[in-house]
Amino acid sequence: MVMLVIADGVAVVGAVSHQLRPWWWQQRLHLAKPLPSFSSLFSSLAPQSRQRMPLTKLLYLVKLSHTRLTTVGLVQVSVGSVYAWSVFNSPLTKELGVVAAAADDWTLSQVLPIFSTCALTLGLTTAIFGPWAERKGPRTVATAAGVAWGGGLALTGIGTILHELPLLYLGYGVLGGIGWGLGYISPVSTLMRWFPDRRGLATGLALTAFGGGAMLATPINEALFSTFFEMPTYLGAVDTVDLFTEAGRRFATIDGNAVEVVTASVSDLASAGIDGQPGVYVVGSGSTGAGKTFFALGGTYFVAMLAGALGQRVPPEGWKPKGYVETIESNNKLITKGNVHYNDAMRTPQFYLLWMAVAGNAVAGVTVMSCAKNIMTDVFGSALPHIVTGTFAAGYVAALSGVNMLGRLGWAAGSDYLGRKNTYFVFGLGIPIMAGLPTLTNYLIENPASTPLYIFCAGTALTMSFYGGIFSVLPAYLADIFGQKHVGAIHGRQLTAWSAAALGGPLLLSKLRSLSYQSAVNDLVGKCETDVFQKKFGAPVETLPQLIDTKTVTISSLMEIVPAGTLDPTPTLYNTALYSMAGLLTCAVICNSMISSAAEFYSIAFEFNKYICHCRPVDPKYMLKPQQQAQVQNRE
Repeated sequence: MVMLVIADGVAVVGAVSHQLRPWWWQQRLHLAKPLPSFSSLFSSLAPQSRQRMPLTKLLYLVKLSHTRLTTVGLVQVSVGSVYAWSVFNSPLTKELGVVAAAADDWTLSQVLPIFSTCALTLGLTTAIFGPWAERKGPRTVATAAGVAWGGGLALTGIGTILHELPLLYLGYGVLGGIGWGLGYISPVSTLMRWFPDRRGLATGLALTAFGGGAMLATPINEALFSTFFEMPTYLGAVDTVDLFTEAGRRFATIDGNAVEVVTASVSDLASAGIDGQPGVYVVGSGSTGAGKTFFALGGTYFVAMLAGALGQRVPPEGWKPKGYVETIESNNKLITKGNVHYNDAMRTPQFYLLWMAVAGNAVAGVTVMSCAKNIMTDVFGSALPHIVTGTFAAGYVAALSGVNMLGRLGWAAGSDYLGRKNTYFVFGLGIPIMAGLPTLTNYLIENPASTPLYIFCAGTALTMSFYGGIFSVLPAYLADIFGQKHVGAIHGRQLTAWSAAALGGPLLLSKLRSLSYQSAVNDLVGKCETDVFQKKFGAPVETLPQLIDTKTVTISSLMEIVPAGTLDPTPTLYNTALYSMAGLLTCAVICNSMISSAAEFYSIAFEFNKYICHCRPVDPKYMLKPQQQAQVQNRE
């Protein structure tokens, strides 16, 4: 029976039979030693009274069950690769031109919503199928997730090769979102049943593998891109090829025939990480390798998720860890002393306030993650080309995934001591981070230096740790408010907040970036000589909107003909989006504070925690009476 073992404060993923437990499980209480002295400061906040095993035993127990650990993480790591989506943005927006965007290539505004659609489907899946997942158990749910996720990636590959955008939305956005949602919720409720005394840490450890999925997927994706990459046909330098412009598109005359082409500058090749010569390339003669990459990933994840599904189990009804004594009274006024049905939960103000807190908190993290590689190359690529290469940007995406993973574990474990609501207050530190990042980009334009780059990386990394913590703390937060019985179904409906953030955040970013880009282009064109512009692009300034739509005119191409000393506006393209993220985070903090209908402060044992605020529990009228609970049990 695969489960996440938490023995006295130590969590280990492994397989444990309820009837035949291995010796280390039977002896786990004998392994316990007193906690370090500093930990005693938090003892009064612990959710149960039994002695905890020190965290130094974690690696020892993981070693005993390392083969089972791999099995349990397969589903979460596979669906967690969704956070590596940003590495697909660039190849998909250059699928035809390869070295530069062609007229018929998709724009970022067309590609980015694919991720948002996937997240929207995630929320709908968890909301609709949450009760079904509770009834069927984690094995069936994880199997369905594998079929949907693997099949969705394969269909996305077909759409990429055929250059049919609707197939990408159907494959990755719909089928992929279903697989993501089912795979994500499959272990959550089960783990909290196995470990009622460490619900935050249990779900945090389970979702840690999910958070680290992109850390593994990013280098794998980049390696597959390189393997399947095909360089387009090179015609020569710009001044050696007979070029003309028609309807905003660039063409070259070859043997009397007009062939659509793109021109790639040194900066274009460098930002794409392509080792080639600047000049003219034939559209449609190469491949970024994205289509075949989707095929390879679909088959791999399908096999991995089916293997991971085989090891998942639910505990017997009424099972409790040996030595666990449920506390009758708790000092935490947030914790509900009953169970609320998932339908009744949606009638409480706590559900909607928490929904808004989750959505507002998540929007910054999910927006950064969905566009991480683009943000890095756009903001710092032109100013620091010797540092910010394609490899550096891919490493940045992987690092954000790693921080997301650590945040899920660290904040979930910390919430068992800080309290769920106070942990969500800590996430409000993202407000000054988001509001301060535009200052760095403005400074970078006039003073190209590596210091703003490192500060930017640190700030976004901290934001991603908050993002990971939001969702690893959420199941335990819900269990505290609504009780344990129906937390899986309630959690599924609460995840629609995640979908709202993932749908609205990237769309808002792409829209604001598009407006900023248009403004920057118009400003640069105003500084160009008219005859120089026409010679460069083969068309008059009056056709600028058409030239922008066909991607013939770009900021990088304009920077080649503007007067010397003109500053590159590219690093400022995301400033308005970052300010918007700060505003949404502020709303989230306000909603979290309003979960308590009145400002209730409760003294606890230590002066430094004297004014920790806890929210009021759910009104008892929403809790299931014993007779109702029995009826629900029979019905399910």
